[in-house]
Amino acid sequence: MNVSRREGAYILYNQKETSDRHSENTHKIKVSKNGPYLVSGMIPLTQKIISVDEEGTPNEWSTGKAFQSGERCALCRCGESKNKPFCDGTHLKVNFDGSETASKESYIEKAKIIEGPSITLRDAEELCASARFCHRKGGIWNLIPNSSNSETRKTAIEEACDCPSGRLVVEDKQTGKAYEPPFEKSIGLIEDPQMGVGGPIWVRGGIPIESEDGKIYETRNRVTLCRCGKSSNKPFCDSSHYPEEHEKEDDVQ
Repeated sequence: MNVSRREGAYILYNQKETSDRHSENTHKIKVSKNGPYLVSGMIPLTQKIISVDEEGTPNEWSTGKAFQSGERCALCRCGESKNKPFCDGTHLKVNFDGSETASKESYIEKAKIIEGPSITLRDAEELCASARFCHRKGGIWNLIPNSSNSETRKTAIEEACDCPSGRLVVEDKQTGKAYEPPFEKSIGLIEDPQMGVGGPIWVRGGIPIESEDGKIYETRNRVTLCRCGKSSNKPFCDSSHYPEEHEKEDDVQ
């Protein structure tokens, strides 16, 4: 089901409420040492496809194939499985280094702030998954300062809520609460046909993610986990799957 474009469909939470809302949870994703993501709790698993407008700008999420995941499953983390999205043991053959490098800082600590007339944008750039919904109508960074216009405000909120990684969060300045899409606990496998790549694993609805040493990362309504094996911010996506990132690497070499 696509996220509604109506502002009223979004739910307002303050950051602590969002975390507390998901504090008790029978679902979990465990990051195994140099191996797959171990998923438990019968979590729905479907493709989430980035659709674009006539100008080639992402404007909508659509749902693709659903996978049978069962009570427990192992999702590929190295990017080399021949049975994607599931692990087939290839990480052992390729000596995958899945060392976790992500900071344990909270989102609030990471995020920069851009102020608008009635809304505020929080932006934790290191979490970017390059879904590009934030590029519409001049980009969210230009929309926020000009959001006294109701249509501009609405678009900025939509763009933030379409950000799968939770890099971008828009808050109402009067209440201090954040706009969030009302996700059920689910996992999306992002596909980006325009770029010809498979994107990250989209963890939705506040599913706890446990590191290999048993610590729980901050539980959020939406985060993206690396599934290409190349992120420098493991276990989270850092856009390494995105073609432009590979071009940058080639330039450096």
